[in-house]
Amino acid sequence: MKRAYEPAAPSDGRRILVERLWPRGLTKAAVALDAWRKELAPSPELRTWFAHDPTKWDDFCARYRAELGLRVDELRALRDDARTETITFVYAARDEQHNSARLLKEFIEQLPDGP
Repeated sequence: MKRAYEPAAPSDGRRILVERLWPRGLTKAAVALDAWRKELAPSPELRTWFAHDPTKWDDFCARYRAELGLRVDELRALRDDARTETITFVYAARDEQHNSARLLKEFIEQLPDGP
């Protein structure tokens, strides 16, 4: 995981932006992405409700996990790719502890194998 405002590095491997909105003040060249996966970010309604308020974190986690549960096959494919190549989730949030990219990474790591 890496903030969009940090410079890209060769060690990042495949860089995937996992935000619904483009990071403020950055050009596409500055972010140096391989993909932008908006659909893996929290829904607009959930993102707006959360508003990066750490007091809502536990509820946000439960709601976001429910949304991610609808994309299990897609997330398993991404996890399988990560077993053979480096993948860096790029995010814009300032809070490194309370952000959706962190939760997305944890969700993928905990997915069981199989259908």
